[in-house]
Amino acid sequence: MITHSLPARGLLVAGTSSDAGKSLVTAGLCRALARRGLRVAPFKAQNMSNNSMVCPDGTEIGRAQYLQAQAAGAVPESAMNPVLLKPGSDRRSFVVVRGRPAGTLEAGEFAAGRRHLAQAAFAAYTELAGRYDVVVSEGAGSPTEINLRAGDYVNMGLARRFSLPVVVVGDIDRGGVFAALYGTVALLDEADRALIRGLVINKFRGDVGLLRPGLDRIAELTGVPVLGVLPWLEDVWLDGEDTLQVGRWGGDRPAAGPRLRVAALRFPRLSNVTDLDALACEPGVEVTMTGDPVTVRSADLVVLPGSRATVSDLAWLRATGVADAVRDAAARGVPVLGICGGFQMLGRTIDDRIESGDGLVDGLGLLPVGVRFAAAKVLATPRGAWSGHEVIGYEIHHGVADVEPGAEGFLGGARAGSVWGTMWHGAFENDAFRRAWLAATTGFRADPAAPGFRDRREAMLDRLADAVQDHIDLDRLLDLIG
Repeated sequence: MITHSLPARGLLVAGTSSDAGKSLVTAGLCRALARRGLRVAPFKAQNMSNNSMVCPDGTEIGRAQYLQAQAAGAVPESAMNPVLLKPGSDRRSFVVVRGRPAGTLEAGEFAAGRRHLAQAAFAAYTELAGRYDVVVSEGAGSPTEINLRAGDYVNMGLARRFSLPVVVVGDIDRGGVFAALYGTVALLDEADRALIRGLVINKFRGDVGLLRPGLDRIAELTGVPVLGVLPWLEDVWLDGEDTLQVGRWGGDRPAAGPRLRVAALRFPRLSNVTDLDALACEPGVEVTMTGDPVTVRSADLVVLPGSRATVSDLAWLRATGVADAVRDAAARGVPVLGICGGFQMLGRTIDDRIESGDGLVDGLGLLPVGVRFAAAKVLATPRGAWSGHEVIGYEIHHGVADVEPGAEGFLGGARAGSVWGTMWHGAFENDAFRRAWLAATTGFRADPAAPGFRDRREAMLDRLADAVQDHIDLDRLLDLIG
């Protein structure tokens, strides 16, 4: 593979597996390096995630890269995540290139049908490298997915193209971290292995002195230095991008006092599940991801999150008996909230000839709304108000909701009794609105002295950056970057 002429002005953060901590380590590095006065941009050549965000320029990127841009103090843009794959089934993903819809990718095309996507990714990296001092790239999955190496442009394919030094992150909390690190390095071919310049162990609990013999031995066996051991960070769960991270909210809420039990439906094709983060971080609110009708029937609030396969996930609701539990909750006056795809399921009908091709299907019939899927994708950042409280959100959807005349509106959606539906993601990140809505619908009174959601997120980013500064040899890392 031919290397690019640009000097190494970046770094690739790879991982021994999915959920090893690549996204969080990248976010921490972005902030730590920005604190040193560098202009830093995050980058992920290809992200496979149904959690996405709308940038100020109206384009769509992965939510993790949006957060990493915030950590770096950079304006989020499509070049930071030029290829976004949104799984709609086990064998098909919807493709977003430079923030815009670009067809689909079938499972059989994954190994050899992505050359045009690689070209878009490399062009985006070149663009960022020309405007920033450092580009911190996040890999995907593992760099040793040897079945996909020939067409790889996210892990070692990216590193080879731009001569990037690579740091491999291993998760010690799941066990076997030394074997995972050794195997990752050993499975690479010689040219790829030469770019592995550092190892980082993540999520360690305890006395790091106990690890010292293992750290020395793994460096000896691989020929790669260990740059640091990051501690387990309690209550840091920022904007996960894969389903392995769903529901891992932190635990600093008080043990006593009022409790609000929220049942959030764990659809097979969850989308923008980060909408639940703001609810989960409210002291006294317990959010449970579930597909259990009994849990739904015992909840104080039921939430239907977004979905990348609305009709298919609606069928799952019916097959599991959860649909009946949702109807029962609504009949008893328990508040039910649908967001985007979840809102669409609550309507009377869904006419989908675009996403699933199933045509007209019945919804749950709890809201006076008909939904039709359009070919054009809506990407927007709406502003509005509810009960005197400002609300800012974002929209990512093909479904168009036609609310029946005379129905009560609600943030781009509708309300009927205890059932609420909105097309707006991110609405509950607005603290005053969230707390007022919870009080009006459930009677739950939030602690007004509790930190707001954005303050909590900033504090988490600072904790990440502090951990990176305290436990990773940043000077050595900067020498590697060049």
